[in-house]
Amino acid sequence: MINAEDIKLFSIVNADGSEVILSNLGAGIVSVVVPDKEGRMADVALGYRNPEDYETDGPCMGKVPGRYANRIAKGHFTLGDKEYTLAINNGPNHLHGGPGEQCFANRLWDARETRDGVVFSLDSPDGDAGYPGALHVEAHYSWTDDHRLTLRLLATCESETIVNLTNHAYFNLKGEDAGDVTDHLLKLNAKRWLPTDETLIPTGELAPVAGTPMDFTKAKPIGRDLKADFPALNYGKGYDNCFVVDDWQKGHVQQVAVLSDPASGRKLKVLTDAPGIQVYTGNWLAGCPQSKSGKAYQDYDGVALECQYFPDSPNRPDFPSVTLKPGEEFENTIVFAFE
Repeated sequence: MINAEDIKLFSIVNADGSEVILSNLGAGIVSVVVPDKEGRMADVALGYRNPEDYETDGPCMGKVPGRYANRIAKGHFTLGDKEYTLAINNGPNHLHGGPGEQCFANRLWDARETRDGVVFSLDSPDGDAGYPGALHVEAHYSWTDDHRLTLRLLATCESETIVNLTNHAYFNLKGEDAGDVTDHLLKLNAKRWLPTDETLIPTGELAPVAGTPMDFTKAKPIGRDLKADFPALNYGKGYDNCFVVDDWQKGHVQQVAVLSDPASGRKLKVLTDAPGIQVYTGNWLAGCPQSKSGKAYQDYDGVALECQYFPDSPNRPDFPSVTLKPGEEFENTIVFAFE
């Protein structure tokens, strides 16, 4: 539905030649080329060879989903005194704003260059994909000489609505064509997580990670417990779960995750002001479009660290609110700091 010639790529190169490539299709991250401990460059962000393959792909590769990232139970929520019905596109639930072009990730965003990056913008009318209220969204990217890729997601509305925005990049610090990430070490600043039902909708409990395979409070290999006989891991064929950020304060950006690859020496620190981080270990990557290196990705070849509000928050008044009102601004800052 989108012509390849309408897809625009923006390259940002810093002082040592490290490069980020961004796309106006889904305001996405296409490439992140950074050095290893020996100074050798590699692209650590998964992506596709053909630009048009980014449209309506299952993995939502590198893009910004919306209007609501993650799941809403059975596609229903109530705002004020009105109930809204959304498309069902993930089992019995609504995921990432809906299928196809309903999802922000599958649309062409407007783009303008800035001194150190790119700003992508998108307007979503009232009733778009079933959501109430006209919404204006911006994704501000910047890339610095110290290898910090910062994304500020902003949104304003004309009437009350709900919004949850994140980025869905998959990282492999060995290189995007170097196999699975089960040997990567992951540490999360999260002593609690959100148990779900078998369709990955939170039960409402904020459970301690201690004594479970969900415990990443100390760095451990992603693959150590990946195949453990544990409900959450059985439901998702791996990790696809939201973790509760420790000591969260609205508007306060703090470190929430450290991903590292001992072999290359590369490390990724993730900072955000979001209350949750969804860890998705690429459990269903097999069968996605041809990779930019010409290979076929397999399950677990990348990990997504999606800083966001909690799944199904519109139906959980006890969760941090995702309601946006006129005169307010939604903001989610995400920093991918590479070392």
